[in-house]
Amino acid sequence: MQPDEITAVLNLPISRELLARDLLRMAYVAKDGTPRNVPIAFTWNGSEIVVCTSKNAPKLPALRRNPSVALTIDTEVHPPKILLIRGRAELDVVDGIPDEYLQMNGSYTMTAEQRVEWEAEVRSLYDGMVRIVITPTWAKLIDFETTLPSAVEELIHQRAERQPT
Repeated sequence: MQPDEITAVLNLPISRELLARDLLRMAYVAKDGTPRNVPIAFTWNGSEIVVCTSKNAPKLPALRRNPSVALTIDTEVHPPKILLIRGRAELDVVDGIPDEYLQMNGSYTMTAEQRVEWEAEVRSLYDGMVRIVITPTWAKLIDFETTLPSAVEELIHQRAERQPT
């Protein structure tokens, strides 16, 4: 998929709404060779998805070995809206707490007092984190109104071919 095609998908209004959500699911190949799919908070900076994790997270050795990831951001309503993204993860070890981590957790409902307590706890727990920066290499939006999963599109085409004209 060409970069301009990826940008076109990610700039669609529904895609922008999904990219503003709190959680995505990140699939990767684990250290033992089996698939993993983890929900994780994220931010979208307009060209990359950033997730943050602890420096001892089990996913890090796996991503160093194989940086390919598949992401899903979706809704819980009918019809579902689904944004599928494939990309490559780059790991950026940082001292302290990345701004993105504080931003991505800012959408949870907390009182101002809870927010202060949460941030103090985070700062006391982590001396640093790893920013996982994902550059999209492929993207597809499925909204079940204008776009469908490719298998469903194929079935619709096959049904049309079977019907007499």
